[in-house]
Amino acid sequence: MSDSVVAIVGRPNVGKSTLFNRFTGQRKAIVEGEPNVTRDRIYGEVEWLDNNFILVDTGGIEINEKDILKQKTKKQAEIAMEDSDVILFVVDGRSGITSLDEEIANILRRTNKEVILVINKVENYKKAEEIKWEFYSLGMGDPITISAEHGKNTGDLLDLIVNKLPDTEEEPDSDTMDIAVVGKPNVGKSSLVNYILGQERVIVSDIPGTTRDAIDTVVEYNELKYKLIDTAGLRRKSRVKESVEYYSNIRSIKAIERSDAVLMMIDALEGVTEQDKKIAGYAHDHGKPIVIAVNKWDLVEKDNKTMDEFIDNIYYEMKFLNYAPITFISAITGVRVKEALELLEYVIEQSSQRVKTGVLNEVIQEAVQLRQPPSKKGKSVKIYYASQTGVKPPVFVFFVNEPELMHFAYERYLKNTIREAFGFLGSPIIFKIKQRT
Repeated sequence: MSDSVVAIVGRPNVGKSTLFNRFTGQRKAIVEGEPNVTRDRIYGEVEWLDNNFILVDTGGIEINEKDILKQKTKKQAEIAMEDSDVILFVVDGRSGITSLDEEIANILRRTNKEVILVINKVENYKKAEEIKWEFYSLGMGDPITISAEHGKNTGDLLDLIVNKLPDTEEEPDSDTMDIAVVGKPNVGKSSLVNYILGQERVIVSDIPGTTRDAIDTVVEYNELKYKLIDTAGLRRKSRVKESVEYYSNIRSIKAIERSDAVLMMIDALEGVTEQDKKIAGYAHDHGKPIVIAVNKWDLVEKDNKTMDEFIDNIYYEMKFLNYAPITFISAITGVRVKEALELLEYVIEQSSQRVKTGVLNEVIQEAVQLRQPPSKKGKSVKIYYASQTGVKPPVFVFFVNEPELMHFAYERYLKNTIREAFGFLGSPIIFKIKQRT
């Protein structure tokens, strides 16, 4: 259920953000991890009883509001509802039903989505049943009373949510590589899929938002089978620009989670944008192998230095992706599309490789001799041994004497050492530092 989406909606000041913070933990952003990864605090991940889902926090909905900012907030909430599997309709148990609550309930009834009516700010359980009876008139089914601020009944709400999430488990096809084709709207994702297909089976348009759902297309290319998950567009033409940038990441996130590798497309005419960083950061944090494809390269005026300068700029803007290979393509003409697919095959292979413990420790000990571990107040880190404990992504456990002294800069040095020795091109490397008992 890791790619399911739950949206929190309601009028202003009913406690939506408090509930979001309660579930995600200290307003945990979905994109986080190493330094330089751009954070996005609009949505976060929730784990409950071995179930995972994406929780979307929305601004307060106001109906018939002429203020432009409030109109945009309403549209953003509507988009969140469209993209969600379950909607939490939050109301205020202290103030009772308002006319705005009733109007929002009318909107929600038209969504045909699973809706849970959440009565917030109910600290007194003795009055809970009395409060619930009033809200039955909204016609949203059996409500649940909670206090997001104090955590009362929030566990029961989580139980209810996971019971309503769709079953998204699929039988994996071991012969098929699942590739999430991601990037901001209008970067050329559908054009790339169409080129690979050899025929236009996905609508291609200059309007960001033509394709509103992720589309899976299985295709054989050079005797290899790919499932291309196209997340192009995600918006109607009528959506405001801010809404496109605000929520177009959600389906990309869902596609990334069920992929074997990510093809991150960047517009050569625009360069790296903040939205690019957010999408790529999510793939990085979830350990997915990544290939960066700079599209529309045929439209760039260039000399013999242009490509190198572009590569330097990408790695400068997204330092956390300095392990990802970069290729320059044209989705329209097909230039280097074959190279992009070959790179995807290679990075998946790289993320699956295992290193023998003996060989790994020889490399680590040599690295330690060349550059001593950090020390503090006379104490220095002593690395006893390391072992690879996982693949897809590769995970390495280091047993040391003082884990808290292991600085991220030294970890980066060791990761670079491992890459030089064993490759792992395109795949993030995960370190777990443990104290030897």
